[in-house]
Amino acid sequence: MSVETSRKRYYTICGQVSCSDQNLSFTSSGVAWLQFARWQGADWRAEGPCRGTGAWGVRGYSRLVTVHREQLVAQVKNTQCILDNLQRTGYCCAEDAEIILRSATKTDQVRKILELVQSKGQEASEYLFYILHEAQDVFIDLRPWFSTRANTGDQHSTSLPAKASVQKTPVINTDPISKYCNKLRRELGQDTRFIASYAQKEEVPLEDMYTDTQMELLGERNESLGLLQGLDELLGQRGVFNAHAETIFITGDAGVGKSILLQKLQSLWARREPLGVDAKFFFKFRCRMFAAFREACEISLRDLLFKHNCFPDLDVDDEVFGFILRHPETVLFTFDGYDEIQAAFEPDSVPEVVSPEEKAHPLMLLANLLSGKLLAGSRKVLTARTGTEVQSRVIRKRVALRGFSPESLRRYVALHFQEREHRDLVMEQLDANPHLCSLCSIPLFCWIIFKSLKHLRSMYEGFELPDTCVTFTSVFLLLSEVFLGHSSAPRLLKRSPRCPSDTFRDGARVLGGLAKLAQLGMEKGVFVFDQDQVTSCGVTEEDLQRGFLRPVSHYDRCGNPAMFEFLHVTLQSFLAAFSLVLDETVGPGGILKFFTECEHRKTPRFQLCGPCLGGSGPRGKDPFQTNEHLQFTNLFLCGLLSKSSAALLESLVPPASLRRKREALKSYLARSVKAHLRGLPRHVTDSEGSKVHVLPNFLWMLRCVFETRSDSIARVTARGISADYIKMSYCNMSSADCSALNFVLHQHRRRLGVDMDNNNIGDYGVKQLQLSLSKMTVVRLCVNQITDSSVEVLAEELVKHRVVTVLG
Repeated sequence: MSVETSRKRYYTICGQVSCSDQNLSFTSSGVAWLQFARWQGADWRAEGPCRGTGAWGVRGYSRLVTVHREQLVAQVKNTQCILDNLQRTGYCCAEDAEIILRSATKTDQVRKILELVQSKGQEASEYLFYILHEAQDVFIDLRPWFSTRANTGDQHSTSLPAKASVQKTPVINTDPISKYCNKLRRELGQDTRFIASYAQKEEVPLEDMYTDTQMELLGERNESLGLLQGLDELLGQRGVFNAHAETIFITGDAGVGKSILLQKLQSLWARREPLGVDAKFFFKFRCRMFAAFREACEISLRDLLFKHNCFPDLDVDDEVFGFILRHPETVLFTFDGYDEIQAAFEPDSVPEVVSPEEKAHPLMLLANLLSGKLLAGSRKVLTARTGTEVQSRVIRKRVALRGFSPESLRRYVALHFQEREHRDLVMEQLDANPHLCSLCSIPLFCWIIFKSLKHLRSMYEGFELPDTCVTFTSVFLLLSEVFLGHSSAPRLLKRSPRCPSDTFRDGARVLGGLAKLAQLGMEKGVFVFDQDQVTSCGVTEEDLQRGFLRPVSHYDRCGNPAMFEFLHVTLQSFLAAFSLVLDETVGPGGILKFFTECEHRKTPRFQLCGPCLGGSGPRGKDPFQTNEHLQFTNLFLCGLLSKSSAALLESLVPPASLRRKREALKSYLARSVKAHLRGLPRHVTDSEGSKVHVLPNFLWMLRCVFETRSDSIARVTARGISADYIKMSYCNMSSADCSALNFVLHQHRRRLGVDMDNNNIGDYGVKQLQLSLSKMTVVRLCVNQITDSSVEVLAEELVKHRVVTVLG
């Protein structure tokens, strides 16, 4: 069929309405002509009402400007990019651009640009649409409009036909929004290139040392939904239980790798790797920053975003911030360490809506961002330690970090020990010590142990991993020994025997100043310190080079001097406990201050936390209530005052003072353990006998008892467990906690059933439980990330002891 015949039949169908006769021809009849012509097999590119370029039509670009003038004026926000490209290609001159930019409003500028290109002819109009199409990131508001006018008739297509002469002229993106996105990627890439090292002078590339940790997807009721396979699933749709919420909530124990996971996420975005979401902007924050602001400090959302990330360049019209407000769905936030914020909002003090232009305390901005009242539609990733409460109505999905799997641990060992001989030796020692393996499944502790091992090997001959029971306290004593020994000359010490007591004695002044600073922070709920606070504790510039502290001046943009934080908040907890032991002005009763502080929740410094972010009422009197930063301080206090640490501390503290403090702690623990166990809920069943259901704070009690290494306190604890069946499900019990459970059950005289379902015990934990399986009549280990190797261990013990009646 000829083109002319096709045209006649087309006019018959369409009522003989041509493109020049009907303003709507580009959205209806033009497409109809193309579809009809294709159906007839005609050469639609050669003839027809929209000859040459399908639905758009060369003859129609100027008319398209007229027909859709109102829409273009409303949706084109950037005029500079258009003028730069028109001027570069000769469609306008510098004088034209200057006249247009003199217009008072953006809409007037757009109107004059449209008048200009129409006066220049069809090709100029065509090139204008080519600019709008090619610079899609700049003119994002026009994407739907282009999609409905695609020459294929497919509403999802955004292809735009253009003449070869136009297509040969590339569009240069001079948009401040795109420039800012590139700047954000560049700066974020630089910030995340290296990971924090134990020595400030050492830079370790993130890509050379990052190892995946297990990410368990949790449902709305904290039930396990399986493991995520990669970071692209973290931000994806899998596991979403509240589609209206915007916050992905990641929890995990201290040192499990929450911060470095976010760093990896930020690094992937900076390199344009797929993340599962289309994020144009990425703003990262650490929550402790919000607590560092003075109470009277007020800033706007614009200042929060730009001052604490980076500023847009040459954005005189504030186009970047305007774009963010119009398209919040293109923004991704990460907020690291929500548990470190000591302030909380009271419901009545949180405004329902916070204007983007209004200045408010940064904590108020944070609360409104997380709740979706501010920048609604933006995505957030929030991390916190296990046990931190955030209401489900603001949580989109939950993810719990579970530490290294056995395979990940082997990969991490290979990254640290390049020589096969050393690598095999380390793995042999780890395989022979399940408790050490359990500690090394926690990335922070693994990093401390491996880096300390490498450092001490370089300083002393014959140093190996400890083969005795390793506690949390011993790990941080090892790290402190490394930090305090940084100033020593390796060549002078290589042949000398290692003597930790000498190292600590020589570094007593440094340790005392840092410990005092750490205690000051714990007492006030502060994790960031200014120069005056550091100096007032006797910490010198030379001391800052040891590695305990690192500068974080970028936290504060209100004109304050440089600020500092401890390498990890758990290190601050350890040093705070050390301060209680070292300070001779602190009497035996004074060392218990953080235990008693855990008994009741303190009144928040800022009355600023709405119910959506997890406020709660007063707690019962229980020193093992979860307040992780203080609980770790108490835990380390138990370890430092244990007999195993006596030889080291007697070189720093008078033995009599040390003995009095140790006795005061043991007496307090014995009383508290009895009171805690008496307060546990109990009930009796015909099948299981007396049954007690413990709470997560029961684990803190076990950990403290284990750190003391005191058989007498362990016996008191064992006698307090008078039930026939103990239920420990959903207590966030890790593999390292199995050693603490063994330590207590070793003193228990009767057999009992133990339900440990829905925890994080893993294969390492099962290996440690071998010592206690002979005293268990019921063993429940469902949903604990265990593999066939654990089943083999359990089967061997069942055959060996024949006391387990129920295994689940």
